[in-house]
Amino acid sequence: MPLLRKDRKAILVLEDGSLFEGFAFAGNGETLGEVVFNTGMTGYQEVITDPSYKGQIVTMTYPLIGNTGINDEDMESAGIHLEGFIVKEYQHNPSNWRMRQTLQSFLEDSGKIGLEGIDTRALTRRLRLSGSMKGIISTQTTNITELLEKVRAYPGLVGRDLVREVSCRKPYLWRRGAPSKSKIPDKKPTKKLRVVVLDCGVKYNILRLLENNGCEVVVVPAFATGAQILSYQPDGVLLSNGPGDPAALPYIVQAAREVIGIQPVFGICLGHQIIGQAIGGYTEKLKFGHHGINQPVKNLETGRVEITSQNHGFVVVPESVESKAEKSYLNLNDATSEGMKLPLTMSVQYHPEGAPGPKDTEYLFSQFVGAMQNEKRKTK
Repeated sequence: MPLLRKDRKAILVLEDGSLFEGFAFAGNGETLGEVVFNTGMTGYQEVITDPSYKGQIVTMTYPLIGNTGINDEDMESAGIHLEGFIVKEYQHNPSNWRMRQTLQSFLEDSGKIGLEGIDTRALTRRLRLSGSMKGIISTQTTNITELLEKVRAYPGLVGRDLVREVSCRKPYLWRRGAPSKSKIPDKKPTKKLRVVVLDCGVKYNILRLLENNGCEVVVVPAFATGAQILSYQPDGVLLSNGPGDPAALPYIVQAAREVIGIQPVFGICLGHQIIGQAIGGYTEKLKFGHHGINQPVKNLETGRVEITSQNHGFVVVPESVESKAEKSYLNLNDATSEGMKLPLTMSVQYHPEGAPGPKDTEYLFSQFVGAMQNEKRKTK
C-alpha cells in the first residue's frame, strides 16, 4: 500500500465547522466550493473533466482512486472544471495500457488540489444527513477560525451563473470525435441531420454519440439567442448539461422558448431544467444532489427500470409543469422528476450518454434522431 505524503498536510473545513485532516497528493494552496459526493466506483477521469462540476469539490465514495491514471480517450471536456478532489486513498503507482499521465500530475497541471487520507465515509455520511455544504481545502494554514470565515463568506451555487465560465466562446463544428477548426458550412448537408448543440458545459460523449448516430454537430455558446440557433437551419437542437443554478439562466431559458416547437429539441440534465422553466415551471435545490452511476429511474411509458448516470444538484418541481408536459421518467430513490415530453420536445434529468456509467438509456439518441427524421419527411 502506498504511503501518504505526510510532508503535505491539508485540511477540509465545512461551513458547519466540521474538520477533516489529511494530505495533499496534488497541488497546494486553498480552494473553495460546494462539497458533494460521487458514488461511482469507476470513471474518475470523466468526473473531473465534466464541466457540470464547476464550483464543486468532489468526494469519491469508492476508496481507491488513481489506479488507471489519465488517458486521452476518456476526456469529457478540454480540461478540469471542479474546484477540488477528495479521495480516501490515492494510488501513486497507476498502471494502464492507455495511460498518458498520473492523476496527480493532471490535477497539478490545472492548479487543482487533490486531498487524500481523510475518512470519506464519515464525510459522505455528514453530507447525506446535513446536505451538501460549502467547504474549503487548505494546505496553507490550520487556523480553523480563519478558514471558517472564508468558507462562510463563499457565495455557494444558488443564484450563480457558472455556465458562462465553461461554455465555448464561439461556434465550432464537432468532427471525427473532436472540435474541428473547419468552417461551419453555410448549407447543411443533404444526407445528414444537422444538430445545433447549445453548449452550457456539454460533455464530449454527447457530441460523440450524436456524430455516431450520423449527425452533423454544430456547437454554439450558451449565450446564443434562439434566432442565432435557428440561423444554422438545424434539424434538431440539443440543450446540454452544465453547472450551477438553472434559475440564474434567464437568457438560456428565453433562447429555449424561441426554439421549442419549431424543430425537435432534446434537453439533458441542465437542458431538462431549462426546458422546464421555458414552459412555465421552476426548479429547486436538492438536499445533497444525485452524483453517481447507479441511479435507478422508471420509464413511465414501458414500466422498465433503467440504471442511469447522474450529476445534478437542482431539479424541476413536478407540480410546476404538471399541466404543461407529460412525465416520462421518475427517480426511484426520491421520486424526483427525471424526464418529460411535449410536442417535438423531450428531456431527461440524467445522462443518457453515460461516461462514466451504464448504457441503459443510450437509446434516447436514436429516438432523437428518429424524431428529426420524421420532421424532415413532413417538410419534403
